[in-house]
Amino acid sequence: MRTLADGTTEIGVGLISVGWMGQLHSRAYANLKYAYADLGLKPRLVHAADPAPARAEEAVQVLGYERASADYHEVLNDPEVDVVSICAPNFLHAEIGIAAAKAGKHFWIEKPVGRGEHETREVAEAAAAAGVVSSIGFNYRHAPAIEYLRELVLEGKLGRITNVRGQMFADYSSDPRGALSWRFVRGLAGNGVLGDLMGHLVDLVQYTLGPIGEVSAVTSTVYTERPELPMGTGTHFAVIEDGVMKPVENEDYAGMLVRLSGDAAAAGAVGTLEASRVSVGPRASYGIEVYGTEGSAHWDFERMNELHLSGGLGAENQGYTRIMARPGMGDFGRFQPGSGTSMGYDDLKVIEAKKFLQAVLGREALNSNIQDALSAAQVVTAAERSAESRAWETSAPVAGTTAAGA
Repeated sequence: MRTLADGTTEIGVGLISVGWMGQLHSRAYANLKYAYADLGLKPRLVHAADPAPARAEEAVQVLGYERASADYHEVLNDPEVDVVSICAPNFLHAEIGIAAAKAGKHFWIEKPVGRGEHETREVAEAAAAAGVVSSIGFNYRHAPAIEYLRELVLEGKLGRITNVRGQMFADYSSDPRGALSWRFVRGLAGNGVLGDLMGHLVDLVQYTLGPIGEVSAVTSTVYTERPELPMGTGTHFAVIEDGVMKPVENEDYAGMLVRLSGDAAAAGAVGTLEASRVSVGPRASYGIEVYGTEGSAHWDFERMNELHLSGGLGAENQGYTRIMARPGMGDFGRFQPGSGTSMGYDDLKVIEAKKFLQAVLGREALNSNIQDALSAAQVVTAAERSAESRAWETSAPVAGTTAAGA
């Protein structure tokens, strides 16, 4: 990092894996100057790595990196790289996260950080030992309506929280001809929808309400075979006709009963959380419903810029009112001037990039961190144990998270 003549801090950025998410991270860094011109930051896209020559070339020619390599170690060894975005497939996250920490690079890593609690803890320990800043790709928590919901809960506007219902329903694997990518192979992905979608939902609940302390879970695999997709080709959205069928090794659906712990307004609340990658109908219905003694609220990512809010008993107009996201809710005003002009998915990543780099510079740490990832991984791993044991399982408190009330 260096200070430029105008007082702006230049931060050298490295990228590992130039797929869709790598492109998104790169655009987020580039767009900081538009949404946060007053931040005093100038990300410099220095070095990208991808083993596919076409993607490495794209990093330079399209995304604007100064150079590219096939080996991610070259990014980590580059002295001009201060921070690194880790956007590789899930099974490489822990390996690269630990390597980044040992190289002294602050890192922004996509979820899940590891294949379960054990790998995530190893990354957390490496980051702590190296003293590097970490940020996690829990993008849904940055939606302005979610930030507002968190405020309502923390300020007691909904009263004592009694129960929560959440869902992460996607249809990207609803077609039985959907390709058997690495996401369906236990050795590569670990668990299935538990790590891919339920981890997001757990973070959403913990960020808005507080830590989950107990879970009872059930899982199922709806399609036990899928046509094979060669590694490095296509995406998990690909549909293959007459392919070679191979076994699906992890779950398509997961459901949990949960009990919240901690000292926040929602301590002791109970709820149900569900995740599916094979639902027919919902495209990306990622949402949360929160019920309290003085009001309730619900939000769905498919209508990201809306929050439905109800007052308590005796309210003159009791029942849900649709509230549009507006300036004053989270960072909405950085992107749009008023309600009705909507923010999008990419904007959430710009917010994420801002929070990450602020933390790197030692400013207010509002970013999701590796402790948040570890807490979510503990809950997911407890759910996996519960599905096997058919008993309630616990998740111990994790210090240093950004959970509500922490």
